[in-house]
Amino acid sequence: MSDDYPVLATEPIFTGNVISVRLDRVQMSDGTVAVREVVDHPGAVGVVALDDDGTILLVNQYRHPVRARLDELPAGLLDVDGEPALLAAQRELAEEAAVTATDWHVLVDLYTSPGMSNEAIRLFLARGLVPVPDDERFQPEHEEITLTVHRVPIAEAVERVFAGELTNAAAVAGILATAHGEATGWTGLRPADAPWPARPGH
Repeated sequence: MSDDYPVLATEPIFTGNVISVRLDRVQMSDGTVAVREVVDHPGAVGVVALDDDGTILLVNQYRHPVRARLDELPAGLLDVDGEPALLAAQRELAEEAAVTATDWHVLVDLYTSPGMSNEAIRLFLARGLVPVPDDERFQPEHEEITLTVHRVPIAEAVERVFAGELTNAAAVAGILATAHGEATGWTGLRPADAPWPARPGH
């Protein structure tokens, strides 16, 4: 937290199932006071699941705010109190893509929209993929009922990013980070339990 911009007052505006909204009165560096709308978000995790043949798993699902089906990474909210980010990522990968993984690292950490929200997402790189047995697979609901999973070579995914065909921000960041990591021999990857000070609420 920056001491340069103290919050003088906070007014709750809305509390929903996932997010809440508040108004902060913030003292600027020149001494003036500005009102900022802030969306509080629990944070999220996403997974670049990389197969031995160099393909990654993408899920396609309906996203109501943009009224479109998007190709994305397996991902989900950090909405279970006290759940480690790695455990949440492992759960989401198993539920959405029906695979587990034996090798996990942190790929990148992102603020998704820091001008209006504290939402942060941690993207993991998962390798050593193993299918979840049919009788242990998650039963989807809501938008996930029509969710589909497909494999895409990294190079093709990168091409789709630059063609404007892949627009989910976490997917774009994860795909480009994976392409860079592969090209540089995976140097600099952090352990799966690396500190994450940007995680909301921590």
